[in-house]
Amino acid sequence: MKKTELLSPAGNYEKFEMALAYGADAVYFGGKSFSMRSAANNFSRDEMKNAVKLAHSMGKKAFVAVNIIARNKDISGIIKEFEFINEISADALIVSDVGLVALAKKHAPGTKVHISTQANILNVESAKFFAGMGADRLILARELSLREIKEIRAALPKKIEIEVFVHGSMCISYSGRCLLSNYMANRDGNRGECAQPCRWKYSLVEELRPGEYYPVYEDERGSYVFNSKDLCMLNHIPELIEAGIDSFKIEGRMKSVFYTAMTTRSYRRAIDAYYGARGRQEYDPRWFNDLAKTSHREYTTAFFFDEKPEKTQIYETNTYIRTHSFVGKVMDYDEGTGLAKIMQRNPLFIGEEIEVVQPLGSDFTQKVKKMSDEDGAEVLSTPHAQMIYYMKIKEPVQAGALLMKKKAED
Repeated sequence: MKKTELLSPAGNYEKFEMALAYGADAVYFGGKSFSMRSAANNFSRDEMKNAVKLAHSMGKKAFVAVNIIARNKDISGIIKEFEFINEISADALIVSDVGLVALAKKHAPGTKVHISTQANILNVESAKFFAGMGADRLILARELSLREIKEIRAALPKKIEIEVFVHGSMCISYSGRCLLSNYMANRDGNRGECAQPCRWKYSLVEELRPGEYYPVYEDERGSYVFNSKDLCMLNHIPELIEAGIDSFKIEGRMKSVFYTAMTTRSYRRAIDAYYGARGRQEYDPRWFNDLAKTSHREYTTAFFFDEKPEKTQIYETNTYIRTHSFVGKVMDYDEGTGLAKIMQRNPLFIGEEIEVVQPLGSDFTQKVKKMSDEDGAEVLSTPHAQMIYYMKIKEPVQAGALLMKKKAED
């Protein structure tokens, strides 16, 4: 049985490495131009080349997003980008613009073409159209129900792969076709610059009473009428696999290293459990508990089960749920001394309890009793961004292990 692929996001090279270490089969990322996440650090040409080499050395895949809705001035640069992607032997490039599909086939003939969710494939005829243009994979619109996904899968040849988002932020518009950002912040959401005005706080003003603001919802704080919940399909892996979906995609190139690692690991374990049990997988609550430790909004299954719109929206707030803080990443570990070399990500203090999260093996907790800086001087805290410090870890840990602590309640 061919396993469903787990596809993880990478906004920079470090996240790419972490996605692979924590169980992704493939990772998608963008270059410095032409990607729908322009605010991410993204990848230089050298980083793109190295990322593809690293993925292939591990028997995994690397996909490059060139998925803006292009204008005339972009075409010459995009052709050069396609040629470079083909040259470095990336496994696929992701495009949304119909005109770019033919250019991709011409200028990157050795690279598979994946049609972005930005293309809004919502029906069988659209799917057949892109398949007829030579697309190798279709990334379906997030607004589809599981029933509709099954219908599209049944109508296509098996060689045409289907990819579906299973986790992450949702857009108030059809997969990024929103003009609010362009209108209100002069930042084009269709070119990777979205300011996320759908998360802003809104009130009503009546035409004859300018300056008098009325909350849309019965709440003195106003309303967040456009603010969507986050997608989470972890509890429904068996149904999705059995629907014939070829790839499960996690959203989040703008999210943290911690998010990349934890979401990838949770879905990796759920997918492996299904195949290990030959379809009789039992849900392990620890998978979801790990997801809950990442920064997120309330979770929803969105449109998969024909939910009503109010099931996917948050009307009370635009804030994230943050129960844990990512405090450090293990760079190296000395088995002889038990000392771990750690890069700081958030402040940590003597006496606090941490949880050590590993790509492989079991997680564990311990109290912080002693820390020292690079010069060997003892420190009581790690206040400086990305400072290197040392701490004794009670069990052997792998490079890439993450340290987190529970956030203090407000």
